[in-house]
Amino acid sequence: MTSIEHVLSDLNEPQRQAVTSTQGPLLILAGPGSGKTRVITHRIAYLVGHDDVAPWRILAVTFTNKAAREMRQRVEARLGDVARDVVLGTFHAICARFLRTDGQHAGIDRSFTIYDDADQVAVIKRVAEDMNINTRQVPERAILSAISRAKSELISAYDFASTTHEYFTEVVARSYERYEQVLAANNALDFDDLIVRTVNLLRDHAPTREKYQDRFLHVLVDEFQDTNIAQYQLARLLAAKFGNICVVGDPDQSIYSWRSADIRNILDFERDFPGAQIVLLEQNYRSTQTILDAAHAVISGNEQRKEKALWTDRGEGEPIVMFEAYDERDEAQFVAAEVASLTKHGMRLQDIAVMYRTNAQSRALEEALIGAGIPYQLVGGTRFYERREIKDVLAYLRLVHNPFDAVAFTRVANVPGRGVGEKTMEQFQRWAATLGLPLYAALQVLAAQQDGNITPEIARMPRHPLAARQATALRGFLGIIDELIALAPDNPLSVLVGGLLDRTQYRRYLFDEPGRGAGEDQQSEAEARWANVQELAAYAAEFDGLAGGEGLAAFLENAALVSDADEMAEGDDAAGRATLITLHSAKGLEFPVVFMIAMEDGVLPHVRSFDTPAQMEEERRLCYVGMTRAKERLYLLRAFRRYGGGASQHNPASRFLRDIPPSLVSARADASEPQEPMRYRAPAPRDDRPEVPGSDAFHGGERVRHPKFGEGVVVGCKTSGGDQEVTVSFKGVGLKTLSLSIAPLERL
Repeated sequence: MTSIEHVLSDLNEPQRQAVTSTQGPLLILAGPGSGKTRVITHRIAYLVGHDDVAPWRILAVTFTNKAAREMRQRVEARLGDVARDVVLGTFHAICARFLRTDGQHAGIDRSFTIYDDADQVAVIKRVAEDMNINTRQVPERAILSAISRAKSELISAYDFASTTHEYFTEVVARSYERYEQVLAANNALDFDDLIVRTVNLLRDHAPTREKYQDRFLHVLVDEFQDTNIAQYQLARLLAAKFGNICVVGDPDQSIYSWRSADIRNILDFERDFPGAQIVLLEQNYRSTQTILDAAHAVISGNEQRKEKALWTDRGEGEPIVMFEAYDERDEAQFVAAEVASLTKHGMRLQDIAVMYRTNAQSRALEEALIGAGIPYQLVGGTRFYERREIKDVLAYLRLVHNPFDAVAFTRVANVPGRGVGEKTMEQFQRWAATLGLPLYAALQVLAAQQDGNITPEIARMPRHPLAARQATALRGFLGIIDELIALAPDNPLSVLVGGLLDRTQYRRYLFDEPGRGAGEDQQSEAEARWANVQELAAYAAEFDGLAGGEGLAAFLENAALVSDADEMAEGDDAAGRATLITLHSAKGLEFPVVFMIAMEDGVLPHVRSFDTPAQMEEERRLCYVGMTRAKERLYLLRAFRRYGGGASQHNPASRFLRDIPPSLVSARADASEPQEPMRYRAPAPRDDRPEVPGSDAFHGGERVRHPKFGEGVVVGCKTSGGDQEVTVSFKGVGLKTLSLSIAPLERL
């Protein structure tokens, strides 16, 4: 076992205090580069080695898979194999695990699919079409954003509808209700649901709440300033019994209000947890004192913060470079020339990052770097898991896991092409809607009608409207899905993926796709796409140690929860490339050299923040985060003119530049006055709707489980002689008609 002396030996005094203060609530205010990950991992080691806490009774939560992996590696380095028993991961991953285990107590089928952003947009588009919403007037993204914010504040569709007073919120309320219905029909949860449904499960089901409260003697939450109301309530619920909650964060780095992060969670921690200890981590191990002093000068303009005096023993370092270019091209050329000069004098490309407020600002930079022959990686571009070929393969795997997933179904019903065009899919979807069935169950009905397997229940259903050729094509698709469903339980995941690619002939599809031609560019693109598929297959093989169903579920969960920062190349993969990245994505990263471009009023701070003091404070925090990513050199650039909004316009220098003392920089720029303090929002209501009792009879569309046939969806019901006959669409089995007096059918 790791000695306690070894655990504490490389900590400074405040870090040591944070590690050893293990009883009761604790707030660790950790400035950038102050070693917060070291403190969390050492604290876990101390709890196990000194306080004799069983590893499985420790819960450590963070926000990104990258941060979770780093934390896990460090804990294992300290504790060895026993560290694997620590429950450590992102909020979403841990909640997904809880729901797979105990979600049935909240009516959640454990085979649920996690819908990513693209899936959610697809659902909202379908909702908008169903409800005749004018998406030019009320865009899908605006509706989805409003629903996400409501969920993060624990506002249900029912509560949201009761508080609508204007056209937009009325549209959102109707869409929210329908959106929830579609998710339920597809056995799907979105990202927000993972947290919200876990909170509701713990709040409303006492045995499950007591199970987890008894288990977790210590709860640790990283990046606490980024938590929203739902995440905050989750942490409070889990720590309620023993009160040993340790949160680590920095109000000055709260930059995600657009994701519903609530800075009040960390600012009010002492009020919400009376008697909480406070530890300040102020020694910075990353940046020079010049960079720290400049960043502090900027952030000091905010009202809603807790003061920290960051210091370092790394010396004063180089002065900050400020440069005013004529336009964005001139600015980009300066960056390219300076990068070339830095590398000529020994700096590695992977040690250099260029940061900007919005993704669109990368265009001029990319052109300049390409022109100068400087390799780069673009973080936040087309993510690996958003590439077309990857989403195709994942959609097939999602259907194997949950064949009632309509979004996955419609994506690959004609991939590779099998003669099922948009018109055919529209006809099929309308017919399925008249039956009140998921698409997969409707396809089983279609197959029965084609084969003449007409039970009395199916005889009462309208016949499918498709031509014979299209119906046969869809039946072929059903055959592929059912073959893969049969393959999944008894084989490693890599075998399933291989079978999928073989059965669909996906490689041939990539190389011979109609309209692609056979030119060199098309061939090169096909090879790149196939290489991506092979990379996905190689990753799937890492889950072969798990049983078939478990491996598939874990793989799909990991793929759904990955983020931009998780996909950024590191180590050897990043060698020889500079990094282009947004300021939001850069949080948690560090580079010896940082360029921050477009330091202009209207860009940073963004024009949308001018009339909102709270947003202006967040823009200042965003600037602070960017500046504190730099270890040795910091460049702050602006342009006299910048193309935007369809025209070239002049933006004054960012007001944040004026806050930096002239003694810290090699040049000056103008700025304006700091803004007013932040205003608070009212607390969110909770969902106090009374439960509506259900009938004992089954109804079409309900999800059920049979001990032999597994899970399915009710297609139809008939009462006969006091008994009920139920026709069910079973996953990979087909349609079965069961008598309830004999069949042990369980409602999910």
